[in-house]
Amino acid sequence: MENRFKDRPLEYDYSVTKLFMWATIFLGITGMLVGVFLAWEMAFPSINTILGSGLAEYTNFSRLRPLHTNSIIYGFTLSGVWASWYYIGQRVLKVSMAESKFLMFIGKAHFYVYVVAAAIIVVSLLMGITDSKEYAELEWPMDIGITIVWLLWGISIAGLIGIRREKTIYISIWYFIATFLAVAMLHLFNNMEIPTYFYSGGIGKWYHSVSMYAGSNDAMVQWWFGHNAVAFVLTTPIIAMIYYFLPKESGQAVYSYKLSLLAFWGLMFVYLWAGGHHILYSTVPDWVQTLGSIFSIILILPSWGSAINMLLTMKGEWQQVASSPLIKFMILGSTFYMFSTLEGPIQAIKSVNAIAHFTDWIVGHVHDGALGWVAFMVIAALYHMAPRVFKREIYSKSLMSTQFWIQTLGIVLYFTSMWIAGITQGMMWRAHDEFGNLAYSFIDTVTVLHPYYTIRAVGGTLYLVGFVLFAYNIYKTMSARPVEEDELVNASPMGA
Repeated sequence: MENRFKDRPLEYDYSVTKLFMWATIFLGITGMLVGVFLAWEMAFPSINTILGSGLAEYTNFSRLRPLHTNSIIYGFTLSGVWASWYYIGQRVLKVSMAESKFLMFIGKAHFYVYVVAAAIIVVSLLMGITDSKEYAELEWPMDIGITIVWLLWGISIAGLIGIRREKTIYISIWYFIATFLAVAMLHLFNNMEIPTYFYSGGIGKWYHSVSMYAGSNDAMVQWWFGHNAVAFVLTTPIIAMIYYFLPKESGQAVYSYKLSLLAFWGLMFVYLWAGGHHILYSTVPDWVQTLGSIFSIILILPSWGSAINMLLTMKGEWQQVASSPLIKFMILGSTFYMFSTLEGPIQAIKSVNAIAHFTDWIVGHVHDGALGWVAFMVIAALYHMAPRVFKREIYSKSLMSTQFWIQTLGIVLYFTSMWIAGITQGMMWRAHDEFGNLAYSFIDTVTVLHPYYTIRAVGGTLYLVGFVLFAYNIYKTMSARPVEEDELVNASPMGA
């Protein structure tokens, strides 16, 4: 069908992008601040009463931990993903949202419905209203709100693709589409629940629900969701972002478009089956556990395929890594992606998992991926977009460099302390004397881990400091000298 917008002048509209950029920064600071508080609380539990015994209920680990994970995964990360989508989508599809009043309405509705839902979610989590499913703690009213937010994004994707001028669908769009479809499926099936109504303390809990699954079935569905939330919120959209921003920032074409497609389909077919490694040595069938372990090992191939493709994009231009702080973020982010996607499969091997499961080594693995890969890429994306969105030069490249090294040090302190703590935990829990009795009590492990928890808290604090520098740099960018668009644009991500 002929595109009725093709004869109009093309001028990208970044109004929705700006809204999500600010949400990314605000929710990033919020989520990281809560995380740092939790890290210090784990090292020094008395901090829980720092705000007074009356507030201890709301500052304990069980209340703040889901607030931390939700605000980082579904707040900071998704806001960065959506800011990038409303920027990248227009550019690679060669269409402006301003060309369609409907798409502009959908984009802004997407943001404002999301903000309202996020505010309600924060309050509900602080009140302890959860269904106890990890990464899917929200009760059914909030789940409906999330569904509406997700559908609005899907309409935006379909709308922009439908009126595009560019015939070729660039690889970044493939990854965005996969993110939308997979998360929609995961969210709907994992959150199938039956609303209930009961009295507790004389108050009717109309928002309560029970899962439609039970026992081991519930565990399998939950970790099918849980691991793939990592796949399709913390991986595929981030790959979409780096496939656009690294070529644009470096002026290099993507090393291999074929490799990007092979890695894409590999991720799609393999990732969905790896969630079983979260429930090793449990009551679920042994074949499910083995399947999870096998597919986790296979997952190295498509994961490294994407990461190597990103690194080889810089072939012959490695001097840019030394000169550009922004490219440093993306290249180290790709390195952490390789690192994390090797570490995870190793932990999924049954003999290794026997030591690693339930220990802080898992926490270290999650955070070297989240801080090193996801957050670094979101930061790089906002740094690339800010000059073009606000028509200003980045306020301070030296501040970018300072931020990079502070946050890198923070990540290293974080994951190394958690590695040591986790392996120490696993070995102490398994140790026994000549009579077969446990050699250490649980409190012995807690005592010996205190220095590592302190180091973890220091690392998290450094990362938060770096993020505050990032927020300040973006804020000051808005008041820097005006520049023209052609001063900022390098090469097309499509390459020659």
